[in-house]
Amino acid sequence: MPQKRLEVQIDGRTLSLSNLDKLMYPEAGFTKGHVIEYYTRIAPVLLGHLRDRPLTLKRYPDGVEGPHFYEKQCPSHRPEWVRTTVVGSSRARDGKINFCLADDLPTLVWLANLADLELHTSLATATDYSRPTVIAFDLDPGPPATIVECAEVALELRAVFDHLGMRAFPKTSGSKGMQVYVPLNTPVGYEQTSGFAKGLAQLLERRRPELVVSDMKKSLRRGRVLVDWSQNTQHKTTVCVYSLRALPRPTVSTPLLWEEVEAVLDSGQPDDLVFTSADVLERVAEHGDCFAGVIELEQRVPDAL
Repeated sequence: MPQKRLEVQIDGRTLSLSNLDKLMYPEAGFTKGHVIEYYTRIAPVLLGHLRDRPLTLKRYPDGVEGPHFYEKQCPSHRPEWVRTTVVGSSRARDGKINFCLADDLPTLVWLANLADLELHTSLATATDYSRPTVIAFDLDPGPPATIVECAEVALELRAVFDHLGMRAFPKTSGSKGMQVYVPLNTPVGYEQTSGFAKGLAQLLERRRPELVVSDMKKSLRRGRVLVDWSQNTQHKTTVCVYSLRALPRPTVSTPLLWEEVEAVLDSGQPDDLVFTSADVLERVAEHGDCFAGVIELEQRVPDAL
């Protein structure tokens, strides 16, 4: 008989883990136990990107082939040691949302045990929810375009930020596309970051109309890459770096080296930028946290492009 529950001690906290042999990714034979193991091993680099950020859960109780649901309100059955933060929201029934904060390993393991496969974070911290610490560009390919075309757009973005004397950091979405993050970590509001991101997306569209679209209409995307600037608003979240994705295989939103972004243009092979949980653990062992600059580097939004 498989063991249904296992009580463990993690950093002085007691957790009761359940159904560790339940398949979360049936095609890959990847169980809930494997999910917990991955998040435990990646925690040293992941936690810095989660710390103090309101977290939206994306839970798959029966694995990636079953139904899922988003959960903004931190579950009421949470352990007393799980930190939360209250954020005002006109979209919530009582005008506020009590988000989870995944600040430590016990909380991360507790979330994994809830089958929270994907971690979606705010661009701001709970300390000042109206002040984003980063500008995010979500590059979404319209078939037959792939992540290869996203890489070309990412390099166009990098060229702009090089010109502005700023650094940008690429990562895979873990699904079809790519994201480019521009760290700020200086006082700024969403009105400024959203306007800047929209202006830059439109600039790239004018420069490369055969490659880039800045309008959300799906009919415009075929064979081009949507530079989605609309993520830069207070009520939206983006998939956190190092988060698993709910696909047939346990792929991960993975930090990239710019050399890898350049290389995929030469190879033309989208699979070159697909990384599973095992791949990512190996990459971190070799390179460390290639996304550390996103939470460390201080930059200011330019007054003009």
